[in-house]
Amino acid sequence: QVQLVESGGGLVQVGGSLRLSCAASTRTFSSTAMGWFRQAPGKEREFVARISRSGSTRYYADSVKGRFTISRDNAKNTVYLQMNSLKPEDTAVYYCATSSIGDGAFTASGNYDYWGQGTQVTVSS
Repeated sequence: QVQLVESGGGLVQVGGSLRLSCAASTRTFSSTAMGWFRQAPGKEREFVARISRSGSTRYYADSVKGRFTISRDNAKNTVYLQMNSLKPEDTAVYYCATSSIGDGAFTASGNYDYWGQGTQVTVSS
């Protein structure tokens, strides 16, 4: 059983920044790709970003490309999502998830195994 705990969400103004963290309780963190998803009220959960096991490869949704950066620290069992130039449409609950399927560009939620409880991000205009 893997537990994921997200933190770092909050209320921020348009154009502001937030850094989300996701701490994983697993000894195999460095063997697992990681992803971030988000879900806005009344909408389906959507892919945001994914990072390979080593951190050398990253994938982003077009809507966040150039503004968000995913990174990881395998020594700390933690994955991060740096969010800059935030927009009102970024408002959502953000979830991190593990993916044991490999290092490809897997964006569908079905390719992810364990999920955190989510952290709320609200961008006010």
